[in-house]
Amino acid sequence: MIRAYKFLLRPTIRQEQALRAMLTDHCSLYNGALQERRDAYRHGSKTSIKYGDQSAQLKEIRAFDPERQGRWSFSSQQTTLRRLDKAFQAFFRRVKHGQTPGYPRFKGVGHFDTVVFPKDGDGCRWDSTPHDPVTRVRLQGIGHIRVHQHRAVRGRVKTIAVKREGNRWYVVLSCDEVPAEPLLATGQVVGIDLGVTHFLTTSTGEHIANPRFLQKAAEELAAAQRHLATFPKRTKRRTKAHRAAARKVAKVHAKIRRQRLDHAHKTALALVRENDAIAHEQLNTAGMTKVPAPRPDPERPGAFLPNQRAAKAGLNRSILDAGWGVFLAILTGKAESAGRTVVAVDPRNTSRTCPSCGHVAKENRTTQPKFQCTTCGFAANADHVGALNVLNRAGLALCVAA
Repeated sequence: MIRAYKFLLRPTIRQEQALRAMLTDHCSLYNGALQERRDAYRHGSKTSIKYGDQSAQLKEIRAFDPERQGRWSFSSQQTTLRRLDKAFQAFFRRVKHGQTPGYPRFKGVGHFDTVVFPKDGDGCRWDSTPHDPVTRVRLQGIGHIRVHQHRAVRGRVKTIAVKREGNRWYVVLSCDEVPAEPLLATGQVVGIDLGVTHFLTTSTGEHIANPRFLQKAAEELAAAQRHLATFPKRTKRRTKAHRAAARKVAKVHAKIRRQRLDHAHKTALALVRENDAIAHEQLNTAGMTKVPAPRPDPERPGAFLPNQRAAKAGLNRSILDAGWGVFLAILTGKAESAGRTVVAVDPRNTSRTCPSCGHVAKENRTTQPKFQCTTCGFAANADHVGALNVLNRAGLALCVAA
């Protein structure tokens, strides 16, 4: 089993300066490789430049600029070039399928936040000993950095990534051969219905409140964004006050992200501990949060009919604030580690189907919270009904699989 561990770094002032320089130099390498590909295309080169061609130039680049490129790990620089190559592969794939291409763009220094070392021991070393209270990670060109290791690392460390989030620095370990930690069977199965009014509702009728972290921090975030908007958008050199305003906005977003992750971890852990099997809807969050298409007015050329864009924007904001995709990914990972089963079912008509007689009709759901079958009269909370139908469909899926 593969698992990732994320720990907070506690660098000294000089080490933090070196970490920033490492990100800056890797960003410069990324942008230089992108510029080379753009120039080759504009000059009509018959052979396209690929990762192998640019990786072969690394030795010359490091020798030409030993102060900026020569002191960092060769393997981490190769990973940065692979990152660019993956961006181009995704670009060509989207062009082939007729999607919006999204040509790879240059990275600003403030938006290049991760450097990956592809192998433990090659430019980096995870130093964690059972009897040493202080854990460190060694990075080429920086030295040994203290790590706030809050949990044991299991399995074999494969890759090590250094990540910047605002003013914080993290190390992310990707480990394989992680042993499973199965829990004792409880004999319980549950279906869950994710929503906006309630974060989720179980088939037993329990409601988990939606914390709405973004909504709670809306005033603070709006004030920080208004202050940032007072500065010119495009300047050759940002002032100290401009950088401080940008950090404030990033700090608020980072806090919301950490709160959302914490809530998702705790909720998923409770479900995994209490149930042997968990069923949920297979949601397409990207499709659910699409912006409504414009509706041209056939009677007035150039005019458009109302398409409920403002109302849909509010719903989209609530869906993204709930973080369904993050929660389901965490739930699946925890279930795999604990030896539990997670089943994704078709979400169509789960809130319009009567769990008592099976009648499907739009009229069954009279209001957002109320469900009443027009055939048999069964009445219950609409989210509870959805969770019951999810559980019923999961039972059928498990029977077919068996």
